[in-house]
Amino acid sequence: MKGLDISRAYFEQHGRPMLEEKFPDLLPLLAAGLVGEGSECSRYDDETSRDHDFEPGFCLFLPGEDVIDRRSAFLLERAYSALPREFMGLKRSLMQPVGGARRGVIRIQDFLTAKTGTPDGRLTPEQWLALPEQSLLECVNGEIFFDNSGEITAARERLAYYPEDVRRKKLAGALLIMAQAGQYNYVRCLSHGEAAAAQLAVFEFVRAAVSAIFLLNKKYMPYYKWSFRALRALPELSLEAELFELLMTTDNDGERRDEKYGIIEGIAADVIDALREKGLSEATCGDLEKHAYSVNDGIVDPGIRNLHILAAV
Repeated sequence: MKGLDISRAYFEQHGRPMLEEKFPDLLPLLAAGLVGEGSECSRYDDETSRDHDFEPGFCLFLPGEDVIDRRSAFLLERAYSALPREFMGLKRSLMQPVGGARRGVIRIQDFLTAKTGTPDGRLTPEQWLALPEQSLLECVNGEIFFDNSGEITAARERLAYYPEDVRRKKLAGALLIMAQAGQYNYVRCLSHGEAAAAQLAVFEFVRAAVSAIFLLNKKYMPYYKWSFRALRALPELSLEAELFELLMTTDNDGERRDEKYGIIEGIAADVIDALREKGLSEATCGDLEKHAYSVNDGIVDPGIRNLHILAAV
């Protein structure tokens, strides 16, 4: 059973009854679920995941101290701590994982501030551009089991995905790096006899291309160790994953060089087709750099459009 399902079962068997019995007056103000850090929040957990920070539990979200005071929060924390320590063969740890508590009683404002730098998830364009994609994903992944106040759900809806101008800025930067690293520098590095630099160019191309594909799908890209798993599940351009793996895991000698360059150009062509199908680029060539600037030119907000094209990379 996945960790998210275990969390929901633990909440329904132990968490909800505890809240209904001991805190009926606070229930209209609370929310519960499992979101944030941990592979289980994205359903990526497996047997290997259980070697650290994997335990039964859930997040109990509270509004600010002006709504639920410190004493009530303390009583909720104590009641949560008293819940069964074993469930479905798993044990709750007595120690917090590195980085602080991932489960238990959490102020909504504290959670959002830790992830986004704001207490309500309302971001300026500058914040949208600067925040790590993983942090945004951790605000909206997982599941909310119930939300009587609606506060955490409203914040998750605000953070569901990038505003279009921000998406375009990030996409333009990814496309430019794809052009520079893959279409231009890969072969040039090999011509200079720089084998290591050529492979770095391949890695830069792949990293930027994966980012571009997530942006085209309007999905946040997860932490790098899960990026390929998430990529394979995307509705568009997911088949590129096998080509990316080939690019990164093969050498650049002899005929392989020409084969890999052909793959790079093929991926570029697929991305360009997607750009044009979605009306994101007006360029008509196979040069990703020109498409990058066309995507950037389509940004409505001049403050974002006039930033350096790599400002969001």
